Amino acid sequence: MEFAIDGAREDTPGSPIASIPPNTSETVRQDIGPFLRNHIPQQYSSQNTAEPDTRNVQLKPPPTNTRYCYRHRPDLKCRRQANEPTMEQLQRGMEKLPAADQQAISHVWNLFSAAPAQMRKLMLQGILQQCCFPQLSYLSGAVRDLIRIDFLSTLPPEISFKILSYLDTASLCRAAQVSHNWRVLADDDVVWHKMCEQHIDRKCDKCGWGLPLLERKRLRASRRTMELRAQQPQSAFTQQITAGTSRLNINGKRPESSEPTPDPATVVKRPCQREGEVTPFRPQPWKTVFSERYKVEANWRRGRCIKREFKGHTDGILCLQFDEQTLATGSYDSTIKIWDIETGEVLQTLTGHTQAIRCLQFDDTKLISGSMDHKMKIWNYRTGQCISTLAGHEDGVVSLHFDSTLLVSASVDNTIKVWNFTEKNTFTLKGHHDWVNSVRIDSGSRTVFSASDDQTIKMWDLDARCCVRTFEGHVGHVQQVIPITLHHRESSPAPPGPPSRSSPTPSHLTSPPTSFRATSPTTPLLKPTPNRSPPPSTLISAALDGTIKFWDVATGKCTRTLFGHVEGIWALAADSLRVISGAQDSMVKVWDLKSGTCQRTLTNNRGPVTCVGLGDSAMVTAGEDRVVRLYRFKDLEGEGEVVGRAGDGVVGQGEEVVE
Repeated sequence: MEFAIDGAREDTPGSPIASIPPNTSETVRQDIGPFLRNHIPQQYSSQNTAEPDTRNVQLKPPPTNTRYCYRHRPDLKCRRQANEPTMEQLQRGMEKLPAADQQAISHVWNLFSAAPAQMRKLMLQGILQQCCFPQLSYLSGAVRDLIRIDFLSTLPPEISFKILSYLDTASLCRAAQVSHNWRVLADDDVVWHKMCEQHIDRKCDKCGWGLPLLERKRLRASRRTMELRAQQPQSAFTQQITAGTSRLNINGKRPESSEPTPDPATVVKRPCQREGEVTPFRPQPWKTVFSERYKVEANWRRGRCIKREFKGHTDGILCLQFDEQTLATGSYDSTIKIWDIETGEVLQTLTGHTQAIRCLQFDDTKLISGSMDHKMKIWNYRTGQCISTLAGHEDGVVSLHFDSTLLVSASVDNTIKVWNFTEKNTFTLKGHHDWVNSVRIDSGSRTVFSASDDQTIKMWDLDARCCVRTFEGHVGHVQQVIPITLHHRESSPAPPGPPSRSSPTPSHLTSPPTSFRATSPTTPLLKPTPNRSPPPSTLISAALDGTIKFWDVATGKCTRTLFGHVEGIWALAADSLRVISGAQDSMVKVWDLKSGTCQRTLTNNRGPVTCVGLGDSAMVTAGEDRVVRLYRFKDLEGEGEVVGRAGDGVVGQGEEVVE
């Protein structure tokens, strides 16, 4: 071995290449041959040696010559794939040498390859001690590239999925651009299902972003499937994917659905479908689900939207509700109009009330309205037929809310009535001393929340038929109350997230806790009964004192107060990400639910804003100017001019007016 190293050391620019001595073959046969026969006997055993009699000798497995890490298999992982350009360069260099030199170098390689790990280390240490600086420099550059490892491809897939699940969205998309293997792992449903679970319908604690609603029940049902996918990464994509829900939440909002986009290749190649056959459902990748909702949330934050106006009422509008296809509005003109959101046409005009329509709510089958004529009516709003009339209040019906088989109504007569359609009975809740302006029911906990002109908010137990808590703190007539369950603690500071182009209003303040009065401070808030879920964790209220308050239901304390409107607030809507308010000052404000900052102010209304509606990708406002304004934050490409900035009220450019 020394002759080769000495020859290499004498290589200097301008000097001839040192050749290997002519007796190389004899040296290899005498010195290196025994070593190779010892460690690789099946390749280097002598051809002239008689084979021993192994008939009565038990064969022993060949000894393990190399020690490997416990994560590797010697026959797979540690035999790295050869680099083609490097091997071609090596081959060209070998072809320039005499045959004897080629044979000597080949035997040196074989000697190193056959050596155990400990001997390899000793050989390398000896060679490094004899290398000159140019050779060490060459080794440094070569080793730097060789020790780089594709760890995601080397690790088991379930561990790779776990690593990728810690990345944010931008980093995950960049990881998908590294290589084909990385793209397969980074685009897998296991990773993006986890991303959707962290962001959809809630604020992510790491990045501060939240995305529009995905049905939580289906998301939870998919969790086990994704865990199995992580353990069996080669299996087919899960069939459990997102879909819209027609179930109304506590705010009367119907979340939009995510219909899968058919693959063009599948459409072309599929066989002819016979009449009556059902087309098999094609799952939508979770990355596509996340991407669609991410675009909508980015438009919300940047104020990018398309606006449409609906005109048709002859007097001010007092109430509204909408979903992805239908818009219902009630007015001072005693009519209810049903609009097609896509075409802008009036589908039905419901007439029957004799005074102003103060409240309404609809689902897939019916619409219930309340009027100042003391009555409530149940409509088939698709045909325009009045199905039933409910009379029970002694004065105008100001608010109503139904869920499942229960209907709750609030009136100018200071009372709340609960209508049970299953048991076909009704009872009255009394306790307010002035108009009851808003009422909401939570069927899971069997509680009702009400807001009144007596400046209080009350929580009622439907089983005991009594008030269990009174919230006090507003100094004006309380117009709206919304119970909501938050997935985060309101008192925690908002984590840093992607920069938003919307500017927080400087008028936002946080108030100290306000006093509260519990009806029974020494007893539990609700009597525990079977199949009874806890009440919502938070209340959001708005009043004519110009403030929005957040209340902790468990303690009865006011945890936050939002300031910004210069006159009284008439309308309020909220979901898990944001709050919308409309006021007498003709302004509509969009608030971040977690931080309480005002993200956007719309000032293009020409009168007091009396009602607002909030959806995942749209919001609707209406008021005394008789105009309904729809702001859509989804599917903006190619549909007119995208407008809207924080606080400038310039949302009227490129608008479409429907009359």
